[in-house]
Amino acid sequence: MKNVKINSEFITLGQFLKLVNLIDSGGEAKFFLKTHKIIINDEEDYRRGRKLYPCDIVEVEGEHYTLVDNVD
Repeated sequence: MKNVKINSEFITLGQFLKLVNLIDSGGEAKFFLKTHKIIINDEEDYRRGRKLYPCDIVEVEGEHYTLVDNVD
């Protein structure tokens, strides 16, 4: 499982995909979400605007990511 540090209260699923280098630009998010299985906290979700918070667990292509708070 990989930790993904965020510097704000939340990020969107589209921002997350870009942050972990699964897409190169926000415009690719819509297509990526239609062609890949995304599981957030054990539930499938394909909304690129879905808000992700620290402690959320995201699974994409068999890889697990945990969001962690990077605010000091």
